[in-house]
This record gives sequence, structure tokens and C-alpha cells, in this order.
Amino acid sequence: MWTKNKNWLSHPPRSLPNAPLALLYLLFFLLLPSLADSRDALTTPGVVREFPASLVEIRQAVLAVVGDKIVHGTLVFEKEPILTGAEAVDSTPLFDPWEGPGEVYFKIRKNAIAPRHFLESGDQGTIAVRYVLIPVDANRTRVKIDALYQESGHRVVHASDGTVEKSEMKEIKDQLEALQEAAAQAADARRRETSAELVRQSLVRQREDETTRFQNAASTQKNLEQQVGALHHELERRVKAPGADLKAAPFQSAASLKTLAAYTDVVILIVTPHWLGVETPEGQRGWLPQERLEQLP
Repeated sequence: MWTKNKNWLSHPPRSLPNAPLALLYLLFFLLLPSLADSRDALTTPGVVREFPASLVEIRQAVLAVVGDKIVHGTLVFEKEPILTGAEAVDSTPLFDPWEGPGEVYFKIRKNAIAPRHFLESGDQGTIAVRYVLIPVDANRTRVKIDALYQESGHRVVHASDGTVEKSEMKEIKDQLEALQEAAAQAADARRRETSAELVRQSLVRQREDETTRFQNAASTQKNLEQQVGALHHELERRVKAPGADLKAAPFQSAASLKTLAAYTDVVILIVTPHWLGVETPEGQRGWLPQERLEQLP
């Protein structure tokens, strides 16, 4: 009999014994599409990338992206280039609990209407993005990003086609590079400040040594004053007319700190072939081209 055949779904009988059983058979096949869309059948491979950065650096970049209120790589209306209104959350039921190592962060955007790049998305629902940070070693960190969309009414979950994950990963990369560049600039500024301070201290010690030698020498007061005056004269210059811009670094394209008026006295701290590191009477330090300075009269 057909009821004992294991392949009855593939080879249905020509007739059913009764109407209730026929109705049950029909309902089963009508429910197959919704069963295919269930959460258990959903696959979202996500995007994984390893960065040459510590967990602390990656965390800072990821938190900036999580908190930027944008779901990158998707939109709901053609006239709006980005999808704003996202919020950072501690957790979301749209993802199963993360069982692996690392740190997990989430960003969601509620009331999104059929967002782009989510497979067969429709109706209104919630977009969820998950970021997993996995330290590889002290200087390398792996980031995994997953994104999905769940309809509010039917509770159907749609996986991203990868565009959202790739766009979010690019934002993290850009944030990381900006942070690393800022850190490099800060370190360079500290090195320049340390170098200027070492030069200043060297000049101070040189002055002290000269003064000590003058005091110990059997010379007259007039000779001592002439020696100190000559040394002081070597360390001081004044700005030529009509004035000059005090630069933050020894090149023309560097930012201007202020404009020094003509004949402003400055003290030399650093000497290079074309630029002089100087200090103004107010204690501000910067760089001036050698040709913009002249000896004191």
C-alpha cells in the first residue's frame, strides 16, 4: 500500500483515501517555503580579516564604528546614500550566543524597510551586525563580522550577501589607520620636543660651563662681560622685515603657528642647514628659515 512507501513524498499516490488526509498533504507542501526560511536553515558566513594591530588598537577602531550610528553597505531608500539611525547594544537575540574566544560587540538598526543586500528581504524589520575580536598574538588581531535582517511581522531572518560585512570591515580598517597615523604623529611630536629640550639643556650647560670658566679665570670684569655677551649674541637673532611665519616643522608646507613681526628677537635652539629651531620672547617654539633671520646689531 502507498502508506508504507518511504518515497511517498517523491511519488504521491494517484488518489488519497479520504479528504482530511488530502488536506494535510496539501498543507505540508504549502508550509515548505516557510520552513526553508527558518532560523535553523539560515547560513551567514560573514567576513573575517586579520589586522597587524593589538587587541587594544582594534577595540578602539571597532568601538568607533559600532558607535557611528550607521549600517554601512546597505540602504532602504535610493535617495538616501547611507542608512543612519543604528545604535550600539550589549546583545541581541538575532544571533546565537558566541561560544568562541574573544570580545563581541553589536549594532542594530530597527524599523528598516526591505534593506538592500539582504537576500530576499521584505517588510519592515531589524538589521543586526555582530563584531567578534579574537587576539592572535600581542601584535595581531582577527576580526569577524556577521550581518542579518529579521522581519518584524513574519520573524523571517535574511542573511547578508556580504556587502554589509565588507563595508563595515573597511570602516574598521580606515579607523585603525587613522588611529595609527595619529599615534605616529604624536610620537614624532614627542621626539621633536625631546630633541629640542635636549638641545636647550645642552646650551644651558654650555652657558654654565662658560660662565664657570670665566669666573675662574684671572680676567677682568670687562673681559668676562665681553665673553658672555659674545656667546649670547651667537644664540640670538632677530626677524628681518617685513616679518616671517613661525612654522610647526622645518618645511614650507608646515602649519604656521603665528606671524612674527619684523625685528622680533628670538633664541636659537636647533641649527639645521636651512632652518633654525627658535624660541620667541613669549616662550613659543617653532621653525624659521635661516634667510629670514639676521644678527642682532
